[in-house]
Amino acid sequence: MHAITIEQPGGPEALVWAEAPDPVAGQGEVVVEVAASAVNRADVLQRQGFYDPPPGASRHPGLECSGRIVAVGEGVSGWSVGDEVCAVLAGGGYAERVAIPAGQLLPVPAGVDLVTAAALPEVVTTVWSNVFMVAGLRPGETLLVHGGSSGIGTMAIQLGKAVGARVAVTAGGKEKLERCAELGADILIDYREQDFVEELRAATDGAGADVILDIVGAKYLARNLDALAVNGRLAVIGLQGGVKAELNLGALMAKRAAVTATSLRSRPLEEKAAIVAAVREHVWPLVATGRVRPVVHAVYPMADAAEAHRVMESSAHVGKLLLTV
Repeated sequence: MHAITIEQPGGPEALVWAEAPDPVAGQGEVVVEVAASAVNRADVLQRQGFYDPPPGASRHPGLECSGRIVAVGEGVSGWSVGDEVCAVLAGGGYAERVAIPAGQLLPVPAGVDLVTAAALPEVVTTVWSNVFMVAGLRPGETLLVHGGSSGIGTMAIQLGKAVGARVAVTAGGKEKLERCAELGADILIDYREQDFVEELRAATDGAGADVILDIVGAKYLARNLDALAVNGRLAVIGLQGGVKAELNLGALMAKRAAVTATSLRSRPLEEKAAIVAAVREHVWPLVATGRVRPVVHAVYPMADAAEAHRVMESSAHVGKLLLTV
């Protein structure tokens, strides 16, 4: 088969479409012939040499894919050769074929074509596990989503609205905020021109956000705490703004607030399987009815993954960037 390889860490040009060994379905795994994968920030970090795959995972980048099952390993039930699926991966999506633990598979939801389905697995599992399973967002609460126009952000807006929450977003510029509003965002904050703490307080009569989904990390930690409501929950899923910051524990205690931080890629297989099962139960019906939909900015041939990475790094996109085989 062919796959994107990274012989030396570097810029987008480090991504090379080359021959690679075919994967084999191990115990509890299937092999999927890939129709499409998607670009995530983690792929950029891996290309740069800052985010290695966990032990035993494919060295090829790609944290999600869609395609058809072409081989089923021992111990797998409920899946057959020819099934159209999408999946969250620890790596290997940028390839013609990939071996996947069966617990990480999802059927392509009704109303979504096979290629577009590649835009779903990483964002739905990340948002559902953090915003709902960990932070426990409830109807009537306020959710603040940083990076509302990102793949994660566009899904978080829709899922927040679907459960009856009020959704605030930060994004850079009028055009991106307008796209967030089209998806249902209620409070629009241009982080380039406005202070999100002040804007959120003004929009919530001083209460703040019950749940904050943060991709920035250290740079926003203190301000996120200021923006939290009493009994608020801050879920950190990205470190674009650094890894170290000072936390005022007195302020955290005064608000009876909680800070969590998770990474999906390195979780044990059973935890990933539990998240995938929850997504299938709670999110897939919303996708099938059209209440939640994947947002795709552009589609590139897999061999042109370098160009897709350039777009990702420019932050000019809204939603997901897909790579097709």
